[in-house]
Amino acid sequence: MSDFTLMGVLNVTPDSFSDGGAWVDPDAATRRALHMADDGARIIDVGGESTRPGAQPVDEAEERRRTEPVIRAIHEARPGLVISIDTMKASVAEAAIAAGATYVNDVTALRGDPHMAALVASHPHVRVCLMHMLGEPRTMQQAPHYADVVDEVAAFLTDRLGAAARAGIGSDRIDLDPGIGFGKKIEHNLSLLHHLDRIVALGQPVVLGTSRKGMLGTITGRTDPADRVDATLATAVLGYAAGVRTFRVHDVAPHRDALLVAEAVRHAR
Repeated sequence: MSDFTLMGVLNVTPDSFSDGGAWVDPDAATRRALHMADDGARIIDVGGESTRPGAQPVDEAEERRRTEPVIRAIHEARPGLVISIDTMKASVAEAAIAAGATYVNDVTALRGDPHMAALVASHPHVRVCLMHMLGEPRTMQQAPHYADVVDEVAAFLTDRLGAAARAGIGSDRIDLDPGIGFGKKIEHNLSLLHHLDRIVALGQPVVLGTSRKGMLGTITGRTDPADRVDATLATAVLGYAAGVRTFRVHDVAPHRDALLVAEAVRHAR
């Protein structure tokens, strides 16, 4: 088995930046999840609320309506597949766990809902990803500023790791995400990518999410997010070389191939 993990993005939203509206039908979403699993995804990350810059909030009932049936259908169709719920709301995460999710991907790093940490702690089989974000989705790209983005992101993730531990979540079930594109200008994103080894050095598994993001369009001139797959592959291989082992992607098959080559080179003598 390969030493990296691919997390397939499944947005069941009408307004996500890359594939909004593509998978709002539960049957279509389930088929998409199984296709990504067949392509090599070990985790399917189901999201019912867009976190793109400027995104508007979704109420809890609507977010549960979008995500719970899809998670239940995926779990029933492929019981061994890890399903993640991409949410900042404890009630949505609770419903997702009841439906079969065993991973919580929280872009607020347990800060958005005062009940989230206790919820995750109460389910010892559930893993959590703590991500750095400056501000919140509606405002995060309004003049973000850092004195030293790498130091500040590393300090934030260290602090949130401590908060999770104090809540009763063992470090053996915590991943960290530097939050590429979340409250960061292109120079901040590039600096984080250049120094990913410093995030890896915090000692926790690191998740990298660069898939199809705007910074790649700025660099390449590709305005359509679907045309940024090759650019995303470059960041994945660079991340792998820095020690990252989990990659949140829309395009599973090409990432599997690129990372299999990177892995083979790493183990060559």
